[in-house]
Amino acid sequence: MTDDPASAWDAEYARGRYLDEPPVPFVRDVLATAHRYGHTTGLYVGCGNGRNFLPLLAGGLDLTGLDVSRTALDQLAARAPGARLHHGDLASLPPGGYPLVVGIQVFQHGDAATTRAHVRAAADRVVPGGLLCVRVNAVGTDVWPAHEVLERGDGLTVRYTAGPKRGLAVHFFAADELRAAVGDGFREVLAMRRDDTTRAVAEHGRWCQWEAIWQRKALTCRNTP
Repeated sequence: MTDDPASAWDAEYARGRYLDEPPVPFVRDVLATAHRYGHTTGLYVGCGNGRNFLPLLAGGLDLTGLDVSRTALDQLAARAPGARLHHGDLASLPPGGYPLVVGIQVFQHGDAATTRAHVRAAADRVVPGGLLCVRVNAVGTDVWPAHEVLERGDGLTVRYTAGPKRGLAVHFFAADELRAAVGDGFREVLAMRRDDTTRAVAEHGRWCQWEAIWQRKALTCRNTP
């Protein structure tokens, strides 16, 4: 058993995870919205070995890829020589904001408090007028494989006892919980929606993800009399 996402994902990427998988359709929404608002530079949190990161680069975005898995970044560097990559988490980055911050299936690792803090930390990196693009686990998922429930409240947190995430805590967000984590300083420009995917083995049920894009509200100046 492990509660170390970096080590767990190093092992998964070493086994070839995601190398041959197509990007999720949400990538098209990120590209379209980024170009509509004129934002082409930014940060991709949890870029992995490039499943979704590479199509975003090919679509004209100039992103720094961030990941806690050294194995994933080594694979990505071989696939995209010259790409700007950073090993670590958001706290390991130098201070500063980005016009575009993308996180696809990354902010769900940990318990409720930890995952909300992940979302908040990503939101804090968005400059005024910039975009936060999120796809994250949603309540309604038929959680599989074997697991134990750690928290049940606004969302759901489990610890897997089998499968590739064995030993890891993973959170499934409620809609209002996710909105609260992003905060009042943002407005939805791609309304939150739930994307449901039926698993290849029907008996394993469905996997649900929230998808949304928020824009950070511009700062307003108040004249002091």
